[in-house]
Amino acid sequence: MADPVAVDLAVLAAEHAAKAAASPHGRSAHLLLHDGVLRQTVIALTAGSALDEHNAPPAASLQVLRGRVSLTVAGARHELVTGQLQVIPQVRHGLLAHEDSVVLLTAVTN
Repeated sequence: MADPVAVDLAVLAAEHAAKAAASPHGRSAHLLLHDGVLRQTVIALTAGSALDEHNAPPAASLQVLRGRVSLTVAGARHELVTGQLQVIPQVRHGLLAHEDSVVLLTAVTN
């Protein structure tokens, strides 16, 4: 069995923030961990960029690594800033970046 590799989230956040800034869509994503049903993805969004409303996995959380975002759930906006962690309810939701932002999405899938 291989030794686990430590990941520097600050370095990864900076890398994907730069990729999002260079992207015409203002987004960059990287699947960091895929272990059975567990997935962790780093997502970078430039200010004003959004992930349209989509279905939620059976369990998920969103941690803001840098910036300020709003998680939109059932018409309500929940603003999150650097360092905050939010459970994502099992309903359709979206994400809006108020400033250049990077988040860590942790999800359990079927």
